[in-house]
Amino acid sequence: MLGATFARDGRARGFDDATNARFTTNQRHDGDRAKTTRDDASPGARCGHTLTALRWNQRTKIVCFGGATELEGASASALGDGRGGSPLHGGGRDGTNWVKLSGATSDLRVFDPQGGEWDELKCGGDVPSARAAHGAATVGGMLVVHGGIGPDGLADGDLYVLDLATKDPKWHRVHVKGDGPGQRYAHVLSFVAQRFLVVIGGTDGSKCLGDTWVLDTTTKPYAWSKCNPTGPTPSPRTYASASTRTDGLLLLCGGRGADGMALNDAFGLARHRDGRWEWAEAPGKAPTRRFQHATAFVDTRLHITGGASAGGQLVPEETTMSMLDTSAGGSTGWRECKRDGPKTGLVQDANALVGPRCRHASVSYGPFIFVHGGLRNGALLDDLVVLEEPPEESGTTRAERSREFATLIDPNSLAWRNWLTDTGLAAEILGMHSPRNTRDTFAINTQRDATYSNGSFSSPSSPPEVTLRPLGGSPSSPDSPEGMNANAEQELRHASAQEAAAALDLVARRKFSLGGSDSGSPGGSSVHTPSPGFAGLGSPGDARRTPASEVRLHHRAVVVAAAPYDSESKSTPRGVASMVRQLSIDQFENEARRIGTPGADMYTPGDTPAKLARARRAAELGAQPVHRVVITHLLHPHTWEPSQDRRFFLNAAAINELCDAAEHCFKNEETVLRVNGPAKIFGDLHGQFGDLMRLFAEYGSPSTAGDIAYIDYVFLGDYVDRGAYSLETISLLLALKIEYPNSVHLLRGNHEESDINGLFGFRIECVERLGEAVGDQVWRRFNSLFEWLPLAAVIEDRICCMHGGIGRSVTHLSQINDLKRPLTMENGGVELMDILWSDPTENDGIEGLRPNARGPGLVTFGPDRVRAFCETNGIQMIVRAHECVMDGFERFAQGQLLTVFSATNYCGTANNAGAILVLGRDLTLYPKLIHPLPPIAMESLSPSDRIDDNLWLQDVNRERPPTPPRGRFGQSQPTIGLINPI
Repeated sequence: MLGATFARDGRARGFDDATNARFTTNQRHDGDRAKTTRDDASPGARCGHTLTALRWNQRTKIVCFGGATELEGASASALGDGRGGSPLHGGGRDGTNWVKLSGATSDLRVFDPQGGEWDELKCGGDVPSARAAHGAATVGGMLVVHGGIGPDGLADGDLYVLDLATKDPKWHRVHVKGDGPGQRYAHVLSFVAQRFLVVIGGTDGSKCLGDTWVLDTTTKPYAWSKCNPTGPTPSPRTYASASTRTDGLLLLCGGRGADGMALNDAFGLARHRDGRWEWAEAPGKAPTRRFQHATAFVDTRLHITGGASAGGQLVPEETTMSMLDTSAGGSTGWRECKRDGPKTGLVQDANALVGPRCRHASVSYGPFIFVHGGLRNGALLDDLVVLEEPPEESGTTRAERSREFATLIDPNSLAWRNWLTDTGLAAEILGMHSPRNTRDTFAINTQRDATYSNGSFSSPSSPPEVTLRPLGGSPSSPDSPEGMNANAEQELRHASAQEAAAALDLVARRKFSLGGSDSGSPGGSSVHTPSPGFAGLGSPGDARRTPASEVRLHHRAVVVAAAPYDSESKSTPRGVASMVRQLSIDQFENEARRIGTPGADMYTPGDTPAKLARARRAAELGAQPVHRVVITHLLHPHTWEPSQDRRFFLNAAAINELCDAAEHCFKNEETVLRVNGPAKIFGDLHGQFGDLMRLFAEYGSPSTAGDIAYIDYVFLGDYVDRGAYSLETISLLLALKIEYPNSVHLLRGNHEESDINGLFGFRIECVERLGEAVGDQVWRRFNSLFEWLPLAAVIEDRICCMHGGIGRSVTHLSQINDLKRPLTMENGGVELMDILWSDPTENDGIEGLRPNARGPGLVTFGPDRVRAFCETNGIQMIVRAHECVMDGFERFAQGQLLTVFSATNYCGTANNAGAILVLGRDLTLYPKLIHPLPPIAMESLSPSDRIDDNLWLQDVNRERPPTPPRGRFGQSQPTIGLINPI
């Protein structure tokens, strides 16, 4: 494990010396500072403090709060007896000095991990009293502090909240009425499942506690509830450590029991969707018993540092660090960090870097672990040790990790330059000349999850008005959206029926009638009579008045803006600049910001080091089923980048295995799915795998290190065709469906049909990347799988999701569910055609059924049909895809229908944004957008990058252009204004 100690005495170069010297002249981040700074802004020597990582001004910051800063001589120990003795003056042994309670503090120090700078933050309001041995957690970008002990004894039992997103950050005191955890110290406080504050254990000064308290931050009035989870319950303990994995799982590790003995167990606490809480004991035992230690998660691996053990002695140097891999089974999940260990591939001895210490604090940032302060041999420590988890642990190579560094740190800052020199990475990292990028991998979602105002954890508050203009120039310039791609728009306008022609030809060959397009009565005998047998899916007798709207679209959308053009380097940074704004949805008619894609390497067979690293990882973990191999290769939201080698990494046998497993999942599902919220809804992807990765990177990914444990993923079809990476897109989505069958839901789109994707790119890609014979076989196998895909999903009995729409024939959900799979266009009839191909009319003023511009025989449906469908089926909204819309989402029928489209710059010409819709627990839909890569950034890419993404299907897209984006047929076409939700 690489690392370096940043001591202030100059014996090892590092953050304290470097940042303090730089701090007096660096004024680039003044907007991040609330009050004052000073030359010596580092926290200094302290123990019993907390380090908490949170988002502030769209950057990750590490906040150091509280702790004890003084010692006084004594012969007694300073560790506490575990039975209620003060944690700061009595109990075990770590030297001859006591911690001085009068030296406790409530000051705030903020560390910028990108530049390596400390800052002192002075905030007003209800400032918490000086304290140590307290608990701290992050709630949606806010720091929450509870408990502890200080000069006046036990701190009060209230919560103290600091919202750093406001212009003038202030502390707020939250007094929760009723029973609660009360006054205590040496406990743990964590934020679990992105919703619940959890307090576990500690002491009230008289006894060791083993209770668990939970506070739901989404429900007012706030109330603590005593939690009695099922499963094996941890014994009472003090000085344990707890960290929350990014999927919401809390892991409680070690501590000191009521008998005064150090513990070596670990327990996971999870909340199920039905509201149950459950404890689960981690397999095996930790190599060393310890308490007053620190823990931090890197992905699914919990890293434990320091602590005290038997008799109050510090954990010895050789066992100071250990690690629990929560993705591994059995006792193999526990590992000690040993020099040159075959499992960890250590380069330096991390144990020696951290050394024996207790009452310190640690936090993770990307692959880095920051360890600060603590006690050793009767002295307070002031060092900051920065460790890097070996790249092999995450299945990456050193070269790939080096590219990741460029998105996390500023290698040109003095602090990081010194660290890179000390660890031997300076030549490699500094030689890359990567542009500085403020993106980091700490946050699952880059938007602010909540604010605290008026005594409430609430939805994001409205930010100040922001004036944005297109990156390419002024609104009247050729590079602006109004003037961009004029020729391409002309082509789209003149050839919009090309794609539908293939479908109509298919209809003619299958010999079924589409019926009239100008009336509400469907024609043809293939129209199914709604069946009342499918409970809850709207049979004809179920007609009832739609209830007052509960589902609503939030009036602001989260937008990730592009990095500004660097006039000195004459380039735009490849990565995202992490400038996140929340804009009113009414502003999107002219909104045209652009965003870059994160840069790093994708795993491909041509990357020999990466291939070898994966092989080593596979050998350690044993043989894996093909869907997990796919996830390992492809699910890299922050580091994926197109490869130069177009060969696909799976062979025909592996693809067949993948399809067989996915088909088994689909066969066990209904044609209309029932989905629980919260949920993310994705529109058309069309082989634009880079956009899928960007959406995962910005707004959370379906993995154990992401948010799959507490949110469902719903994809509305059109996974293939048009784009350059249809194989990656459909393979990853199928793999995710197999891995998370109850949380990932795939619906069928009109391009999941062989007669369509045989013409519009998917077959061409299969043959080109796999060979003529193999490619054709694989293409046919995928299409036989597509016939089993569900056609619709109902979320929380309120939102109906499908690809196209209800057309002329669909009036009841039971009609859709009665369609028996495997489905072809022949046995699906007009209903399948409507579900996959129909569109809303041009605006709310056009009701009934009208001919569709895609081609004769296809229809558009008006707002009256949307209202009737919702009322008949007792739902409140329809969410569909199928149409490219310029802002990535668009409202229709006064908000009862939403269109979402997730691929940006469709076919390289549309210049549209991509979006997803996130349904929260309160049934509010939040639009979240990404924008196309700016043209100036595209010019900076290598020719291979440009060719792969935009040019390989240019002939197909030219000969068979897509339907133009809604609202771009011409100035005479009415436009639909986006209105605020009800």
